Amino acid sequence: MKTIKFGIIGCGDIAFNMHMPALKKHPQAEIVAFYNRTKSKAEKACAQFGSAEAKVYDSVEAMLASDMDAIHVLTANNTHAPFSIQALKAGKHVLVEKPMATSAKAAKAMVETAQAMQKKLTVSYQNRFRGDIQKLKQLIDDGVLGDIYYIKAHALRRRGVPTWGSFLNLEIQGGGPLIDVGSHALDLALWLSTTNDIDWVMGSVYHKLKHENPLANLWGPWQPEQFKVEDAAMGFLKTRSDKTIVLESSYAINMLDENEAKLTLAGTKAGIDMVDGLRLNMTKGDQLITETIKTEANDAAYALVDDWVSAIIHDRAPLIDMMEAYRVNQVIEAIYQSAKQKTPLNLGA
Repeated sequence: MKTIKFGIIGCGDIAFNMHMPALKKHPQAEIVAFYNRTKSKAEKACAQFGSAEAKVYDSVEAMLASDMDAIHVLTANNTHAPFSIQALKAGKHVLVEKPMATSAKAAKAMVETAQAMQKKLTVSYQNRFRGDIQKLKQLIDDGVLGDIYYIKAHALRRRGVPTWGSFLNLEIQGGGPLIDVGSHALDLALWLSTTNDIDWVMGSVYHKLKHENPLANLWGPWQPEQFKVEDAAMGFLKTRSDKTIVLESSYAINMLDENEAKLTLAGTKAGIDMVDGLRLNMTKGDQLITETIKTEANDAAYALVDDWVSAIIHDRAPLIDMMEAYRVNQVIEAIYQSAKQKTPLNLGA
């Protein structure tokens, strides 16, 4: 049985809580190399998740010169592109944490490098593998909703400002909730609606609540002077095929309806939302029908890794295509630019 050897660049929370446990659990994956800016974190990761031959490296260069098949880039957003490009040029397949990059230009450079090196590149949009999302995709593929023409992508936190790491640092993150939790919701919306013909984008970005009672927050009080990213951002997308996508994202907003990585879709035959399972609304004769479809929770992180390992072994495309992830980056950047310029931006050219 073929085994894929992985290296980890960045041994932070997302590595310890998601990527490394999933890789260690997989029968055809082993982690043989670790690098982190703070070496002690890499040493801890190696002891907990590494194979018998695993090593901790003092530099990315030394790590990439060693024998492995693929790299997971799990570092700060502004380093996703340089580390990924470096790994691709070293002949490794790359999975990078979301967002793909902090700019569309950097994301495009990643795609072009992967193509030139003939290596696989994917992005960690693990929500695609959730049980409820997979069931939703099945319903869409089976034509239950008909022609989907309106989609709302939800990434709302009432007061869920992350107060650790660099989440509030604009230079490092590239943005706030839009590029963070919003990217997951947008990826789902574009993927499930098979939208690849976006015509124009309009955005609104808000810095309204950073001084409004920072004590009332899920993860403890934030420091207003450190809150450099937006607290909420909204996008309005129109496609050439006459679909409308609305994206709503926030770290802090005075709304009770908190939802992350969930969708509401309206089609010609039925609509669906994700309140307490999948809530299908439709008509039957002269009746309005609502049916709740229960779904089973699953380990989406492991399912992502399983697809990724299989893609490498069988030399096929992973479910999360790099061009789709690049498109997410393009739209996010367009929303930010539209808000700044106070005008819609054309992406259809």
